[in-house]
Amino acid sequence: MRSLSELSDGALARVTTVFTDIDDTLTTEGQLHADAYAALEQLAQAGLNVVPITGRPAGWCDMITRLWPVAGIVGENGAFYFSYDREARKMRQRFFATDAERKVNRAKLNQLRERILREVPGSGIASDQLYREADLAIDICEDVDPLPQEEIDRVLKIFEDAGAIAKLSSIHVNGWFGNYDKLSMSRIFAADILAMDLDAQKDSIVFVGDSPNDGPMFSFFPNSCGVANVADFAESGIDLPAFIATQRGGAGFVEVAARLLAARSEQGRAHG
Repeated sequence: MRSLSELSDGALARVTTVFTDIDDTLTTEGQLHADAYAALEQLAQAGLNVVPITGRPAGWCDMITRLWPVAGIVGENGAFYFSYDREARKMRQRFFATDAERKVNRAKLNQLRERILREVPGSGIASDQLYREADLAIDICEDVDPLPQEEIDRVLKIFEDAGAIAKLSSIHVNGWFGNYDKLSMSRIFAADILAMDLDAQKDSIVFVGDSPNDGPMFSFFPNSCGVANVADFAESGIDLPAFIATQRGGAGFVEVAARLLAARSEQGRAHG
């Protein structure tokens, strides 16, 4: 990982879209501070597409895409995207799996839920599980005492042994059935909503994240940025971002946003 200061102004000036994780990237110690939210608004007002790419549930995502200054959201680690057309007052939704497939997958996840709670002492179901459409979120530190690494590994293995995908975030282990992740649904969202070919235009996107489930995004985008706390996972073998901010959490996101806005402003002056 190189310092964010090494990401050139020229590269930043070509950026049209900001994809960002939420937990411990936009938030700090579980809270969305005013400066991080203001940075989202400033990016949107500057003409950038801002899109949270999160593991959080469908219920949260509906609210976020309605109320936040965003072009849409990818939720539950790529299970769906939502985008609210404010002029038409219409929510656009696309799920990776059909309703019938999600029903079958939920039954299998319910079985895993009982097994994990039985076999991994101290684990808990995430408090936002009620609002989820496609995955099972196991709390590893948000509202429970932090699980030891060996117990986290046990949760991951239970999912994987059942044929599920399992990803570790800074607060949850998320498990689901289906061959998707944050990147695959981001690609669909970009084509449907932003009229972008992600593969051809990845240089025009900055992704900001902090944890292992952001790995596919970090490895794909040449301008991927981590907030400073991504370094906590540096020895875990995950894909890491190309650049790293000096600040943790929301302050790190503000740092990235400030660089983007300054580069965009300088470009405007040069062409003015």
